[in-house]
Amino acid sequence: MLIWGCLNLKQFMTSTIQRTEYPLSELTGKIIGCAMEVHRQLGNGFQEVIYQRALAIEMELQKLSFSREHEMEIFYKGVYLGKRRVDFFVEGEIMLELKAVIQLEDVHLAQAINYLEASKKKIGLLINFGNRSLQFKRVMKPGTVL
Repeated sequence: MLIWGCLNLKQFMTSTIQRTEYPLSELTGKIIGCAMEVHRQLGNGFQEVIYQRALAIEMELQKLSFSREHEMEIFYKGVYLGKRRVDFFVEGEIMLELKAVIQLEDVHLAQAINYLEASKKKIGLLINFGNRSLQFKRVMKPGTVL
């Protein structure tokens, strides 16, 4: 799901962030809420690492546990290929990948899906701080039943 434009926060929280048909909706809603606050405070135009640091602070304030710059080993048919880092794992459940680009593209979504697969998590979020409005997509491991 990609969100464009602005809604009032209460309408947004109830209509978009926390939808019961999405697995772990309450947790992903909290994460998105943290990202909204960071974007509201900083706006767009910074490098990704600035948003990553600010989001870590906001998630700590909201009492969410996370690991940052988490390394994952990548294998092909059982053969080790190398390591990649995902921006965050939140509450041991959600893979979170951040971007700071003007517009999300298919390659960003493909990367998030690949990281989700590699991490063996079922649910992920792709969040973009680079646009004038915060953008996010929920990603689910292929075959995840709603």
